[in-house]
Amino acid sequence: MIEFHRVTKIYPNGVVGLENIDLKIEKGEFVVIVGLSGAGKSTLLRSINRLHEISSGEITIDGKSITKAKGKELRRIRRDIGMIFQNFNLVKRSTVLRNVLSGRVGYHSTLRTVLGWFPKEDVDLAMNALERMNILEKAYTRSDQLSGGQQQRVSIARALAQKAKIILADEPVASLDPLTTKQVMDDLKKINQELGITLVVNLHSVDLARQYATRIIGLKAGQIVFDGSAREATDKRFSEIYGKPFEVGINETDREFKYESIN
Repeated sequence: MIEFHRVTKIYPNGVVGLENIDLKIEKGEFVVIVGLSGAGKSTLLRSINRLHEISSGEITIDGKSITKAKGKELRRIRRDIGMIFQNFNLVKRSTVLRNVLSGRVGYHSTLRTVLGWFPKEDVDLAMNALERMNILEKAYTRSDQLSGGQQQRVSIARALAQKAKIILADEPVASLDPLTTKQVMDDLKKINQELGITLVVNLHSVDLARQYATRIIGLKAGQIVFDGSAREATDKRFSEIYGKPFEVGINETDREFKYESIN
């Protein structure tokens, strides 16, 4: 369980990223965060694992304060939190297997991981994760030889090998084509349902949010303006999130559904 207690983030230039956020995310939820660029989506997501430090308040993971944690305690909490990035965040010149094994670094000494001394159990975990992502045959291929969709599935496999209880995904399909987007979102939904992993995902596409989320959180100017199920996320509620009326349209260039403002 993830809990935000009156969390505020103010950047050095005075911009308010988050303002007095109170939020509870239960184990096993598939939460999608939506909002305009600059609404605070990435700030909220990255504050969960302290990639962004908050200015005030507290965030707890399973009752333990990650805000106050230091040293080994912080590493132990972070070990349970996987991260998926828009740009995949892989070591391009390393093999797929080595990239997935990097999810195990939190379990071993720095020297051991630098030298690549991973026990057989870790290799088995990595291979199983790649098999679950239907990419096992690419285990010994260099990551930079994969398509964007394959690279993103490698990053998901890395989080699985990490044995993460929570996976944070920051715009994981923003750079993918529509077909690959569906495949990656289906993969995330599958591990959420089959493994009970809690997912917190930032998305620009409200259509995808409605299709995959069990819960949608709308942010506007660093504040939560909507928190409910996909069924409750009506066009009217999205208008409140985005600040103007919106209608569903079709982008003829990439055939993706998107929201466009009504002039």
